[in-house]
This record gives sequence, structure tokens and C-alpha cells, in this order.
Amino acid sequence: MGVDAIAHKGAGEENTIAVAANGLDIRYPAVNRKLIGTIESRGLVLSQFDEGFKATGWSFVVRNELVVALGEILIVTEADLESGSMRSVEYALKMGKEIYVCPHRLGESQGTNTLLAEGKAKPIYEIEAFASRFGKKVKSEIPRDEFFYFCQTSPTFDAALERFGGRVYEAELEGVITIQNGIVRLE
Repeated sequence: MGVDAIAHKGAGEENTIAVAANGLDIRYPAVNRKLIGTIESRGLVLSQFDEGFKATGWSFVVRNELVVALGEILIVTEADLESGSMRSVEYALKMGKEIYVCPHRLGESQGTNTLLAEGKAKPIYEIEAFASRFGKKVKSEIPRDEFFYFCQTSPTFDAALERFGGRVYEAELEGVITIQNGIVRLE
């Protein structure tokens, strides 16, 4: 969760293109409302959808095809085998784009691990070395999101609530996490 926002912030709002899965009159997700506004004024926001159109599962797939087409390469940070990210991989393969992934432990992110096993993607083991291919040293101004990393450990709901308070409820409402049988899981 949040990789799009991290990428936009890392590039700098004046150097980025945001592609919305909804009409341009809607700033979605709401948690990124301020960032989207800054990109609108300093960068570029595109949409293939009419005003008033609210994002749906299929509109993200349509949007992702345009995102892949705009980029020189595709980087997949994490993906389940049946995820929207893997549809983006299909587009990238058809368009002849290079694909890079962040490798994961066995049993995690089956999509990225499968891409590596099948030779369809190259691993990113060291971000500074990878980024140096593009001519500039990476700035690490974006703070690590402790909540995200904490939730990757599948903590109990009580432990998450004790450590992060109301952020747990916000993340659940945003669809970032689910709580099943007292365990917090990333979506």
C-alpha cells in the first residue's frame, strides 16, 4: 500500500504523471488528496474516465495499461499471482518493456517470485545500485512507514491497536488491511 504515492513523492510532484482510475474531479484515494492536488498544480494528472466516474476494480486495470505504456520499464514491488500488478506485467511483456521486481521470501509475493523463476523479470537487490543506472543518486527523504512494515508481520489486532491507535481503523476503512480472527493482514 502506498507505493504509488511514494513513487510520486520520490520523483517530485513537478516531475511526475499521476494516472487516475476515476474522473479527474475525484481525488482518490482520499488519504492522498493533498498529494494529488499538488501534482495537479505542479505536475500532470491524466484520466481516461469522465468526470463523476468513481474508481472500480476494472478501471484500475484499464488505468494500469496506460501507466505501463507511459513508462520505460515496469517495477513490481509486490504482487499476488492474480493481482492487478500481474495484469500490468502482461501489458509490459506485450509492449516489450523490461520488468524489475523486489524479491521476497518464499511464500510471500508469489507473483514477483514467479516472474523471477520464469526469467521474465530482473531482481532489484540494492536500490542505490539500481537507481544509479538512471544517472542520479537516490534521495532517501521518504520516511519508512512503520505501520506498513508492522502489518506485514500479521500482528494481532490488539497489538496493532496498542501501537498505532486509530490508524488501524483508518487502514481498515481504506481497504489497506483486513482483520480476520483477531489478526491484521495487509490487502
